[in-house]
Amino acid sequence: MADSTVTGASGTEPAMAGTGRAGPLRRVAVHVLDASGVRLREDEVITEEPLQVRVDPGAGAVSVAVTMRTPGHDFELAVGFLYGEGLLSGCGDVRAVRYCADAAVEQRYNVVTVELSRQSRLRPEELADARRATVTSSACGVCGVSSLEQVRARLPQPLRSAVEVSAEVLAGLPELLRQQQRLFDHTGGLHAAGLFTRDGEPLLVREDVGRHNAVDKVVGALLLADRLPGSDQILVVSGRAGFEIVQKAAAAGIPLVASVSAPTSLAVDLARDRGLTLVGFVREGRMTVYAGSQRVRT
Repeated sequence: MADSTVTGASGTEPAMAGTGRAGPLRRVAVHVLDASGVRLREDEVITEEPLQVRVDPGAGAVSVAVTMRTPGHDFELAVGFLYGEGLLSGCGDVRAVRYCADAAVEQRYNVVTVELSRQSRLRPEELADARRATVTSSACGVCGVSSLEQVRARLPQPLRSAVEVSAEVLAGLPELLRQQQRLFDHTGGLHAAGLFTRDGEPLLVREDVGRHNAVDKVVGALLLADRLPGSDQILVVSGRAGFEIVQKAAAAGIPLVASVSAPTSLAVDLARDRGLTLVGFVREGRMTVYAGSQRVRT
């Protein structure tokens, strides 16, 4: 299967218009039932399609994973996912990112190949171990490893970042994230991940049907811009903070994770083990700090 040459390592994707790419939104006919009766109208729903991520170390592309995602920022998603899986160590490992050129038209933009540079140290056995034949759901974030200990082993040493943020700034970040969720305004059916400075300035926000995909898009954007690690930044996620969210933040060197809902026990354990600050239930002026309280100024 040959690849197109629409982009280099910068990760710039072709525009959606006129390319045959599925957009992030789709209009469907629905029946609305309320006190006045039944009405037929059109509604917008979020698009969910598979994305096959392939790696080409120079001897041909190998399929690594298939994940369900919302189309958009696909190159960021692919490299962010591979970075979280330990298959990329930084921007210098990426020679090019491409869509597939000779797949069926309806699937062309559902296959992304990441071509590795000569400086990549990825070993063939690592690529073989990472290969997955099953489709992962939009809620699955760390399916590429056989045990949690393997995840911990490939993460960097515990973070030593001395960055601090005021509780007042933290309390306002979920609302700032919400204001950046353009697609959520249309459908109400998307998660988001946003990167912020310690002063609460938004750096970038990504949306996806899966919260872990949204985080991968954020991390992928940092990698392609050669801005890893994110040692002085804050990751804010909608919904809960599960193990995979903290794992991806730790891999990217992001010292503080805040969520509008609850963390899980494994997320708390990993945050404490890797020196991250984990804050949950950040809403209505309140929050609960589960790990790394030294970074939150009260």
